[in-house]
Amino acid sequence: MTGGLWQDRQRVDCLVIGGGPAGLTAALYLARFRLSVQVIDRGAGRAASIPLTRNYPGFPDGISGRELVQRIGEQAVRYGARITTAEVATVERSGDIFQCRTSSGLIEASTVILATGIRDVRPPLDDELHAAALAAGLIRYCPICDGFEVSGRRVAVIGRGAHGAREAAFIRSYTDDVTLLAWDGTTNLDVTQRAGLAGAGIAVVDGAVASARMQHDKLILATDCGELAFDAVYPALGAQVASRIAQELGAQVNEDGYLHVDEHQRTGVPGLYAIGDVVAGLNQISRATAQAATAATALRNDLLLSPPP
Repeated sequence: MTGGLWQDRQRVDCLVIGGGPAGLTAALYLARFRLSVQVIDRGAGRAASIPLTRNYPGFPDGISGRELVQRIGEQAVRYGARITTAEVATVERSGDIFQCRTSSGLIEASTVILATGIRDVRPPLDDELHAAALAAGLIRYCPICDGFEVSGRRVAVIGRGAHGAREAAFIRSYTDDVTLLAWDGTTNLDVTQRAGLAGAGIAVVDGAVASARMQHDKLILATDCGELAFDAVYPALGAQVASRIAQELGAQVNEDGYLHVDEHQRTGVPGLYAIGDVVAGLNQISRATAQAATAATALRNDLLLSPPP
């Protein structure tokens, strides 16, 4: 190990799984704490797909997710962090050591920070159309992040039930032209929800979506009720939480699969920390990077109090 607290060990002080803003910020802090840190990332993170974020502090003109990730990664590497693109197969605990088997080999670590995030559930668009619509800002996944950008525009929410109704109501605070629909036509709204949406001036389309296409600066949805053109479409279909590794190690999750942590980002498994969207709470980059600083500092102090044998 080079640059760590225990120079005679042949493993890293911390393995960070996930190379988004959370994981890379943790690596930056750990490297500056003079700990050895290895980041493993599969190279397809959620943040990197953001065309432009305008609500991350310090970038008044906005910054793409890819550039933000690149900048934080370069900063972490400057101080000694190592970043490897690989898939993680398993993580096992053997005594006080975590053994991580990846597509690039075996890594042993005294501690692990999980920054594995979530994956948005997409509407059934083909990959090419989805990528093009996402890049053009026609498909958007985070109204908290960019609802301001759709102010006064025609917006659709793809969702059902209480979750879809809540997201449509949230977006209604930015524009008076909001439509809620479900891809298969099943909105699952009860009488009270329909009345609430109607009272807020939110349209509900009960027809299924047969197809979608981009036309100029619009996303056209062909429904049973005719073609509808939107300036932006927000899928409110939930997310798949990447907490498998933590659960296999014995960490506790809520009913949706999000990890429970304490105020220092510790899971219930000694030496295992979690940060970012994989943790229950608000899915925001600023929150994720704050959690990274908290976890890295707690980890350093925990190692100082209980160094490996």
